[in-house]
Amino acid sequence: MEVIVAGDEGSARLDRVLAARLPDISRSRLKALILAGAVSLKATVIRDPAYHVTPGDTITIDVPEAAPAEPKAEDIALDIVFEDDDIIVINKPAGLVVHPAAGHETGTLVNALIAHCGTSLSGIGGVRRPGIVHRLDKDTTGLMVVAKNDLAHQSLSAQFADHGRTGEMRRGYLAFAWGVPNRQRGTVDAPIDRHPHAREKMAVRQNGRAAVTHWEIRESFAGRDGKPVASLLACELETGRTHQIRVHLAHIGHPLLGDAVYGPHFKTKANQLGPESRGALAALGRQALHSYLLVIEHPRSGELLHWEQPLPEDLLLLKSRLEAAL
Repeated sequence: MEVIVAGDEGSARLDRVLAARLPDISRSRLKALILAGAVSLKATVIRDPAYHVTPGDTITIDVPEAAPAEPKAEDIALDIVFEDDDIIVINKPAGLVVHPAAGHETGTLVNALIAHCGTSLSGIGGVRRPGIVHRLDKDTTGLMVVAKNDLAHQSLSAQFADHGRTGEMRRGYLAFAWGVPNRQRGTVDAPIDRHPHAREKMAVRQNGRAAVTHWEIRESFAGRDGKPVASLLACELETGRTHQIRVHLAHIGHPLLGDAVYGPHFKTKANQLGPESRGALAALGRQALHSYLLVIEHPRSGELLHWEQPLPEDLLLLKSRLEAAL
């Protein structure tokens, strides 16, 4: 690959010229290529990202073919909400792990994406793999966006890091929680870190990473005795910590229905439900959380894209049983 310096790139630095001329390759990737000796000028290898080039210089970049992904392609059906050359948005079902890990080396969303996208996936970091910029827990359903190239990966990563504080990006969840908060809406601003004793869990910790969740009551549900027993909350994230909504709602005394990790002591509350509501909750077998809203700026066009995904069947059944107070 060759780039001829035009002189209007805004800087004479090698790395910045290449970034201006090759927007589909991330700056970190370009820097890695320079340091690895893959960039040359007049047959001389240039390993200094700050090297000054001049207009008319011809820069040669040896971009290696993307290495095969460590995860293998697997033919797993995907519920695709939107797809173009840059991104793919899916409606994730319950039970699907996002990324291979110990105990889940196969059957993941990444395995499915590698099979679906094939060679269209860019070599992010030299490895042909999907650009996972955010995750949903295994048993959380709903909307997820994945980057298909370096440009999209860089843009989406920045949007998710900002979480709508300065941009338009939004992530919304529907959460069925035990009890009913004492006001219509509120914010949980509490830092999150690993649990000090149970490493598979997260917890509110004084010295943890900043975490902010906004919530609003959408609906409340009465138990067999006619008293409030549960609520449907719409939550929006201002940060994206692991298990954030689950941890924050448990922290304020309203853990998710079906959450065996953060709300096991609320199991006895199921006795306040009617038999059909209890049956729907037992059949759910997971935390009652769904990613229903996703708003992002398209990484290439800048267009504001908005998706909403209705509740899946198991949560619709739970909702109908709770509404009937049976």
